Order: sequence, then structure tokens, then C-alpha cells
Amino acid sequence: MNDTKFMKRAIVLARKAEGFTSPNPMVGAVLVKNNKIIAEGYHEKAGLPHAEAIAIMKAGDKAGGSTLYVNLEPCCHRDKRTPPCTDAIISSGIKKVVVSMRDPNPKVSGKGILKLKRNGIETEVGILENESAKLNRFYTKYMKTGRPYVILKTAMTLDGKIATPEGESKWITSERSRRYVHKLRGHVDAVLSAIGTVKADNPLFTSRIKGTNDPTRVIIDPELVVPEGYNILNCPPRTVMVTKKRNRRARELSNRGIVIINYSGRLDLNELMEKLGAMEITSLLIEGGASLASHAFEDGVVDRIMYFIAPKIIGGRKSYPAVGGDKHRRIEDAIKVKDISIRRFGEDILIEGELR
Repeated sequence: MNDTKFMKRAIVLARKAEGFTSPNPMVGAVLVKNNKIIAEGYHEKAGLPHAEAIAIMKAGDKAGGSTLYVNLEPCCHRDKRTPPCTDAIISSGIKKVVVSMRDPNPKVSGKGILKLKRNGIETEVGILENESAKLNRFYTKYMKTGRPYVILKTAMTLDGKIATPEGESKWITSERSRRYVHKLRGHVDAVLSAIGTVKADNPLFTSRIKGTNDPTRVIIDPELVVPEGYNILNCPPRTVMVTKKRNRRARELSNRGIVIINYSGRLDLNELMEKLGAMEITSLLIEGGASLASHAFEDGVVDRIMYFIAPKIIGGRKSYPAVGGDKHRRIEDAIKVKDISIRRFGEDILIEGELR
């Protein structure tokens, strides 16, 4: 029971840095002696000291003989900006380390735990492992594939419509739902949308929540027709334009600090995810229309869906559905969503779950 209690505290500490540690994981550490917490810390930002090092520094001489609780395996390599946490643990005199989950980074995975054991430190692994895995799902996907974890967000009516035939969509969901999406933007590295949504709404795609970071805006604009003066052309935050064009305007935008990613033929979203991963984008929120949703499902890049459903009915065969395109699946072949959770935001309902 105490192991669970102290590990829960480590996870709570880790979550304090949500949206700030990328491409690093969120990590919290708790030092316990005689069943009491003597020091704790969390990794606040990439490049700053790790959670274990902070807790050990705060504990000082008291760290000797204590137990360390940490939600991710301590690092053991030097290919980074901070020294290995295993060295600090060994030199501090800590007698036991309780780890929630192994680090998926191949430079660490299992090696940190092994180093501690070889230096006479008792280790235990697996306390609240599922909770820690959910906390760092972005980091885990990125470490295993080199690609961002992708969330597809949709706001729709009860009858599955995201806009009227004229393209009107403001506002289907409530202010409470929209504020939650602003908060979510502050927790991901990038937002992906397409030129149709940009021209219809002239969105900022920023967080607008005090104390959070704004995501990189990734806009699919094949012909590079985004109107001059639109919000996404104002940097910062960073904007990435995904386009077929290699013309004068592309060069002008590049000179203004906008990143240009070129493609030819049909855009392969898997290839785009590879390129974004190379830019250290570990998480991505898709905020677009029916066509982009269809494209994302067809290319198989979506990891999680978030469907905000408002108690409204638009109707109409020509109103825009949540997922467009010409292709459909048979019932037995439908995309299945697992680990479903349901929440209320005023009158709206949020249904979310994993695709894989």
C-alpha cells in the first residue's frame, strides 16, 4: 500500500510539467525514509535537471539509506544535456529504487535498472505501470517509432455533423469544451490542419491558457493559397506549411521563418509523420474537417480519438459529416476504439479512446 501511495505522488509530480518536457518524458521522484517523504522533485523542462537529481539534491545527506520512487527508469547514458541519474543515485547511498515502468528509450531500457543492481541497490519494477504508461504515451510512441503520437479531435452534433452545407461550424460545442481544447493544445507539440479549415475560420491554433506553450502549427496547403495576413502566417508560434509548391511564395514564406515541407502526388501522412518526428515533434493534435479526418484514418496515423458531441441536430444530406471521403468500411471491418472514457463539459459529452 505504501509503495502505491508514494508512486502515486511521483506520478502527480511528473504531471506538473505536462506540455513542457518534450521530447523528454514526464518524470517525478519521491525519496522516502522511515515511511516519510524526505524530498521530492520533478523534471520541469528538457535540458533542466532530472527528477531524481532534484530530489537527491534536496535531501542532501539524508538520502543515504532511503528508498527512491520514480515513475520511469532512471537514465544511465551520457548522450544528453544532463548527467546520468544512476550515477547520482549510486553516489547518494540510496538503498532501494522502486520504478513504475522501464524506459522505452533503447539507450536506457533495462540498462538503468541493471546498473543499479550491479551496484548493490535493490530495485523493484511495475508499481502502477499502467498509470505511468498512460502519462508518457507520447514519449513511448516517439521512442519506439520516431513518430509523434496522434490525437484526432472532432466537435460534432448528435447527428454526426461538423458543419452546415455552407461550412458554418461556430460554435457547435460550448465554451467549456473549447477551453479544454485550448488546454490540450498546450500539452501537445503540434496541431495539424488543412487549408480548408484555415480559410473558413482563420484560426490561431494557440493555447490561450496562461502558463502553457503554444504548439507548432502544421498546415496542409497543396497549392499554397493561404491568404496573406492570416493568423497562421504570424510567427511565433512556429508554422509549418506542407505544400506541393516550390515557387517564389514558398521561398518568401521560408525567409519569414515559416518551415516548408514539400511533397508531390498524394500526400502520405505516414511520411509526414516521419518528417515531423525528425523535427522532435512527439505529439500531434489533428484539428481539421471531414476530409482530413478521412485521410488520417485511411493512412492509419491516428492513435487516439476525442469526439466532443453537442446536444444539437443540424440534419441535411449536404451537411458535413465527422469523417468524409468516398471510402467506407463494412461493419465487421470498422475501426474499433478501445479503452473508452466519457466526460461531461456542461451539456457536451467527450468520448475518447485508443485506436491501437
